Amino acid sequence: MHIGLIGGIGPAATEFYYRALVRSHAAVGRRLELTIANADVTEMVANMDAGRPDAQAQVFARHIDQLRAGGCEAAAVTSMGGHFCIRDLEPISSLPLINAIPVLDRHFAASGYRRVGILGSRQVMDSKLYGITSVELIAPAPDDLPTAHDTYVAMAAAASATEDQRRYFAEQAEKLIAAGAEAIVLGGTDLFLAFEGTTPDYPIIDTALVHADEIARVSMAA
Repeated sequence: MHIGLIGGIGPAATEFYYRALVRSHAAVGRRLELTIANADVTEMVANMDAGRPDAQAQVFARHIDQLRAGGCEAAAVTSMGGHFCIRDLEPISSLPLINAIPVLDRHFAASGYRRVGILGSRQVMDSKLYGITSVELIAPAPDDLPTAHDTYVAMAAAASATEDQRRYFAEQAEKLIAAGAEAIVLGGTDLFLAFEGTTPDYPIIDTALVHADEIARVSMAA
């Protein structure tokens, strides 16, 4: 199946999804059919911060129309933050959407974890990953949320992590583990930038990898 990705939100996450899909298809000798439409991360963050999911859904819908015109048969948003408008997007999308939220809910249900910590954008943390119910998600303390959000958005826009940003997210993860989390969920698709090359003594669940695995499954099922 020809898959369409809405990318650019942010650029590092787009590359992360692309590499994951290339690997999964190569591992079984399947050809990857893929087209990426580039969205504007600044525009998306502005709509997130202003609470305008309907406006962002219209933006994404136009990108999906482009993907459909290019031959794509299904589409996915390569950003957990970008899923803040997924309920508004699904009814107006011209292609079937590979929505990360139910995929993650099933993943957590099968994981055996009861309580996990969540890091990402404010919308992801505040909503506990948009209302996932199969596991209890705990977010950073209310006083930490604005800095966690701003640090994540800055990292995603830059497509790289500074040492201070890496240290900050490691400290937030340790706080969540101390608060009873059994694992840390990277609820921002660019958070791999802060944790790559590290070997923490707690499990990490990367939502981007879980989502990319489902996209690959859909791609190769057809």
